[in-house]
Amino acid sequence: MKKLLVVGLGPGSPERMTIEAAHALESADILCGYTGYIDLIRDRYPGKELLSTPMKGELERCRLALEQADKGRTVAMVCSGDAGVYGPVLELAPQFPQVEVEVIAGVSAAMSGGALLGAPLGHDFAIISLSDLLTPWELIERRLRTAAQGDFAICLYNPASRKRADYLARACDILLDTLPPERLCAVTRNIGREGEQGRLMTLRELREFSADMFTTVFIGNSQTRKVAGRMVTPRGYRKS
Repeated sequence: MKKLLVVGLGPGSPERMTIEAAHALESADILCGYTGYIDLIRDRYPGKELLSTPMKGELERCRLALEQADKGRTVAMVCSGDAGVYGPVLELAPQFPQVEVEVIAGVSAAMSGGALLGAPLGHDFAIISLSDLLTPWELIERRLRTAAQGDFAICLYNPASRKRADYLARACDILLDTLPPERLCAVTRNIGREGEQGRLMTLRELREFSADMFTTVFIGNSQTRKVAGRMVTPRGYRKS
């Protein structure tokens, strides 16, 4: 059978990978993915053939994986978090009609980071990436404003990098046009990996926080509060 498995590794540690994802990796002949993700699992699968491309090689590695699957080998395309957000494979799949593509869900940074903090996404929420590598900043800004105006809890992916050191501060400035500076926020770092940490702060403090690509940011809605040191967004707006 010609098969490509798109597998979400989860936040990092093997313990946080789903059983289904682990079985998928065991069944694959080839493990393919971004170099950083392959490095996370390299030592666990010493007998597997490994194919990787650097950060900007998304389409290249998707095509490479599909080509290998089209030769009759079972290929696992690995990604961090939840595989359901990894669309390029499905965009290219019609060019390889004989290859069956199966998406194996993983645990997203929003869910695993939220669990570390408490329950910051207990009500409706929006996940917004601050990376403008493939999305214009003008569109990111519009999404930030809309989410704030809609009183969504917000989870920010890719808040900063060496080339985008000020993007989190820029995002906070946009949110501060609508939200109060004391709005409860939080950051997590290295979810499921060595050095894992979470910290609560205000939106004003978040603006000055030094984030990186291993940081996931949480911004509460108007009902979010601190409960016994945890960040909690109530299920609804009913008064308790």
